[in-house]
Amino acid sequence: MTFTPKRTMLTLSLLLAAQAAQAELPGMQGPQHFGFTVPDRQAAVDFFVEVIGCEAYFTIGPFGPFEDDWMTVNLNVHPEATIPAAHLVRCGDGTNLEIFEYTAPDQRTEQPRNSDIGGHHIAFYVDDMDQAVAYLKENDVKVLGEPHTFTEGPMEGLTWVYFMAPWGMQLEMVSVPFGSMGYEEENRGRLWDPRH
Repeated sequence: MTFTPKRTMLTLSLLLAAQAAQAELPGMQGPQHFGFTVPDRQAAVDFFVEVIGCEAYFTIGPFGPFEDDWMTVNLNVHPEATIPAAHLVRCGDGTNLEIFEYTAPDQRTEQPRNSDIGGHHIAFYVDDMDQAVAYLKENDVKVLGEPHTFTEGPMEGLTWVYFMAPWGMQLEMVSVPFGSMGYEEENRGRLWDPRH
């Protein structure tokens, strides 16, 4: 086999891609839970169970107060912080939610926006976007704007809309009502999708 500059570059690119694909946390299988802190843990659990349709599994805690710096060493929070309780909630076939309530002398109470460092949201897949939006509105949940559908690029075919939890956390609904997303044409791998 003769190696031309083009073939050499292709071979090098494939080798680098293979090495990058092998770089991973040993034994990593996927996200087991997503944890977040709320101002009222029971109200949050009630929202996810009674409105979203998740299932409450169990509660852990309390943790603290400790007489040493255990909270700082292990959780990177103020040494006097406490966790009255945390609840584990399961939502369909996606990842689990670990819902915390903390107390801390230096606690910030403002929710981060998506544009803030540490901003975040959880997206729920729904089969019928219009039906899901109507349901949220019937339950007095604030929906931000109207659903939008990507018409080009790797997200082509995905419909999305944001909505707000009662305590101000941003959430999202997504759906792929037209069968596939743009990235599926060129990528053999698939993002998590309940349709696959």
